[in-house]
Amino acid sequence: MEKEIAKAFKMKQAEFIALSACTMTLTALGIDIMLPAFGEVREHFGLKSDSTTTAQIITFFFMGQVAQIVFGILSDRFGRVAILRVGFPLYIVGGLLAAMAPSIELMLAARFVAGMGASAVFMTTIAGVRDRFVGDQMARIMSLVFTIFLFTPVIAPFLGLAILSVGSWKMVFLTPPLFAVVVFLWSLRMEESLSPDQRLTLNWASIGGSVRKVAGNRIFLRYTAITTVLFAALSAYVASSEHIVSEIYGRPELFVWIFAGMGLLCSLSTLLNSRLSSRYGARRAIKWLLIVYLAVGGLLFLSTLMLGDPPGMPLFFGGVILMMAINLAVEPNSSALALEPMGNMAGIASSVYGTCFFFVGASLGSIISYVMVSGVFPLVLSFFAIGVVAVYLVFGDKRPHES
Repeated sequence: MEKEIAKAFKMKQAEFIALSACTMTLTALGIDIMLPAFGEVREHFGLKSDSTTTAQIITFFFMGQVAQIVFGILSDRFGRVAILRVGFPLYIVGGLLAAMAPSIELMLAARFVAGMGASAVFMTTIAGVRDRFVGDQMARIMSLVFTIFLFTPVIAPFLGLAILSVGSWKMVFLTPPLFAVVVFLWSLRMEESLSPDQRLTLNWASIGGSVRKVAGNRIFLRYTAITTVLFAALSAYVASSEHIVSEIYGRPELFVWIFAGMGLLCSLSTLLNSRLSSRYGARRAIKWLLIVYLAVGGLLFLSTLMLGDPPGMPLFFGGVILMMAINLAVEPNSSALALEPMGNMAGIASSVYGTCFFFVGASLGSIISYVMVSGVFPLVLSFFAIGVVAVYLVFGDKRPHES
C-alpha cells in the first residue's frame, strides 16, 4: 500500500523542472520586485536621492549566500530535502523582518538572513538537478529551469510598481516571503534525490577530504571562476540599475521597461542555450557565448572612451542587456561543467560553487557599485575586463571535445 501511495505522488520531470524554477525564482523575486521601491526606501530612511546605500539591500542578500558552504556539507550528509526545508523558513523570516525593520542597518541584517535561506534553496535545487542528470543533459535541464526562472525579471518590476500604486514599499518587500510560503508547501512533494548509500559521513576528516578534492579539481575551479567573475558584473549592474536609470540618466519612468526587456532577452537566451548545448555540447556553446560577450564589452568600452561617460542611453543599455543575457546563458553550462566530475560530492561542490560566485562575485560587484556615483565607466570597464578573463579561462580548457 505504501509503495502504491509513493508511486502515485512521484514527481514527473515536467513538475520537477517547474518546481525547481520556482524555488530558484525566490532568489530573483527577492531582488527584482523591490528595485522600483528603492526611491521610497531612500525617502523613508532619510537617505539622499543620489545615495547608493540602497544597492547594499541587494548586495547583503547576495552575500548571505556564503551559508551555502555549510548547507552543502549538511545536504551531502542528511539529503537535499532536509536542507531545502531549512532554507524556506530562513528566507520567509528574513523577508518579513526586512519589511518591518526600523532602520536601514537592521534591514541589511535581515536581508543577509533571507539570503542565507535563498542559498539553501538555490544550492539544493542545483544539487538535486545534478543528482538526476549529468553533462550536456544537465546543461539542457538547467537551461530550461533558468528560462522559466528568468521570466521573473520581466514580471517582477511591473508587479512591484502595481503594488506601489495601492500600497507602500513594505508591501513590495512582503511579497517574496508570502510567495515563498506557497512554494514551500508545493516543495513538500519533492522527493529525495540522494540515496542513503551515497551520503557522506559528517566528520572533519571526510569533510576536509571532500573539500580538498573539490578545491583541487582544475575543471571545477576553472568553470567556477568563470561564473564568479561574470556574476561580479551582473550583481553590480542589478544592484545599481535603478540608480543608473533614475539618477545618472535621469529617466526613472523607463526603469521597469529596461529591466523587463533585459529579463525577457535573458530568458530567451537561456532557451537558445538549451538548444545549443544539446546540439553542440556545453563546452562549445560556452566558448562562442563568451567570445560574443567580450566583443560587445570591447565595443561598449571603446564607445564610452570616445563618446564620453555616460554614453548614449540606447548604446549603453543595448550593450549591457545583451551582455547580461549572455551572462545568464553561460551559467547553466559553467555549472554543469564544474559539477560534472563531482559525483556524490555534488552537495559540497555546488555549495562551494554557489558560495564563490554569489559571495565573492557580489563582494566584487559591491565595489563596482560603490564607485559608480555620477557615471557608468567603472561598470563598462569591468564588463570588458571580465570578458577578457572569462575568455582566457574557457579557452584554457584544452580537453578534446566529445564528438
